[in-house]
Amino acid sequence: MQVFYTVQSGDSLYQLAQNWYIPLESLVAANNLASPYTLIPGQQLSIPPGVNTGAQTLPYYIVKPGDTLYNLANRYNVTTERENRWEFIQQANQLPSTTITPGMQLAIPFAPPGGSGFIAYTSNRTGTYEIWFYNPQNGANFPLTTNLGENYTHPSWSPNSGKIAFIGKNGVVYILDIPTGSIAQIDQIEPYTPLTWSPNSQILSYRKQNNIVLYNIIQHTSQTLHLPGAEQVQWFPSGNELLYAIQNESGSGQLNSISVFGTNRRKISENPDGPLHDLQISPNGAYALYTSPGASISLIYTVELATGKVNPIPGGPLAKNYHPTWSPNSTLVLYSATFFPTTSYYSYIQTTDRLGQNNRIWAISHCYSSPVSWSPDGNKIAYLSGCGEEGAAKELWILDRRHPVPIQMNNGGTITTLQWSPSAKVSIPKRMYQSDLFKVSFFYPANWLKVSDERYEGIDGYFQTAAISSDNTLREVCRSEAFHQLKPYGSRPRVTSTRIHNQDACYIYPSTDQPPEMRNQAALIVTYPWPVQIGNAAYQYLIIWADAEHINELGRTLVFSIV
Repeated sequence: MQVFYTVQSGDSLYQLAQNWYIPLESLVAANNLASPYTLIPGQQLSIPPGVNTGAQTLPYYIVKPGDTLYNLANRYNVTTERENRWEFIQQANQLPSTTITPGMQLAIPFAPPGGSGFIAYTSNRTGTYEIWFYNPQNGANFPLTTNLGENYTHPSWSPNSGKIAFIGKNGVVYILDIPTGSIAQIDQIEPYTPLTWSPNSQILSYRKQNNIVLYNIIQHTSQTLHLPGAEQVQWFPSGNELLYAIQNESGSGQLNSISVFGTNRRKISENPDGPLHDLQISPNGAYALYTSPGASISLIYTVELATGKVNPIPGGPLAKNYHPTWSPNSTLVLYSATFFPTTSYYSYIQTTDRLGQNNRIWAISHCYSSPVSWSPDGNKIAYLSGCGEEGAAKELWILDRRHPVPIQMNNGGTITTLQWSPSAKVSIPKRMYQSDLFKVSFFYPANWLKVSDERYEGIDGYFQTAAISSDNTLREVCRSEAFHQLKPYGSRPRVTSTRIHNQDACYIYPSTDQPPEMRNQAALIVTYPWPVQIGNAAYQYLIIWADAEHINELGRTLVFSIV
């Protein structure tokens, strides 16, 4: 929930931003203020996460004359891709209606920010460390693995966002197929070993003992390059050349490249200050970044790969700069920079260009260091926060650089790492619904939860199965359902004939005047291959009710288990 500060006489926006160590632009965006930003005593400001300086804040907004849920949602960014989500305020406060009165204390929640792609992260929110899946378009949040993860498990997306590689329990390397949810074991290596994908998403690379392993997930074969000491393998966009780090005999970190066939090895640059960490090649293949020399002092460098020229990044005030990552267009570096403003460590979430110029602070994380990630289009950034005394993050935040308001996505449990999918389009993971009673199976979104044997629901949709006993024709059954006297599909539903699993069927789609409590309900009625016996009655038709956005998707995968 958002927190609020009541403006006092003499306050200025600049002074308040300084007090909380937050960017002025963030405070302006959090309240949708217009220039010249004049403050009025008694005005309530939503305060983005910052440094606790002792200023009194409230976990609620006090309703003023003229306020409405709609206006409050607009003012305090309870929106999804600029769509007003006033109902989130109503739900958060369990209001029986949209009517609010002056003096009421309202909790103001965050709404899913929208945007492209999905976020995979590692958390123990259910007791064991697993990889979780977050959809910023609707807030859907669910685990992808069960009893496979550890605190070191890091999800590594394939470039096409179709698979996730990770190291699980006992150092086992797994490949998770996103559309089907299937998981395969391919190897066993040391925990914390970086996993990287070839540009065509077919080969996974990693270090094992003194070799670089290139595992082809299509052919299920592997190739090894004997390179003692080589680590942190990266792929050039061509898919024919690798970049890697190695420490020479003098202790200097060195960047080398080599072809995937083990030929044309060349030295690119050398760092006399020590080993290289966090190596990452830019998406366009022209640059690389790394940190050095270690954890207590961590400086970021970028390298022009064609010339070997190294550019130091100034970074934060304590020379503790962590988790650097390239923007999708290869122009910016996002990272966390530790600072110590009062009695605790915090970190700036900031960006800089390739030369270490145009540095900008976007947000404050309540952690010593914070893993960060870019959205596929580069407009949004995600980061972790909420570290307590034990130093473990418990919150996931997203910020849109075009309107820099930090939006909290979830909390609870420890979150160790995150990565946004590289591709904007990701197939939602599916699970199979199978009913022995109704003799049917089909796939549904994996984030939907079981309400009963016949009904599953999620944030973004639902379905329910049943059977119809009738001697009428399919056309008559479909029209009877569509034009029921209670008008569950509105006054002008649309009925279309189709074939499902070689059986006659019909879809029923609601009209625009469907009652809102029906939740956009549509239906699919399919003729059974032959009547199904349930109890003492025979049923000739299967019916599935679902939201209109998912009804066709469910129908495409429907299979009868009647032989």
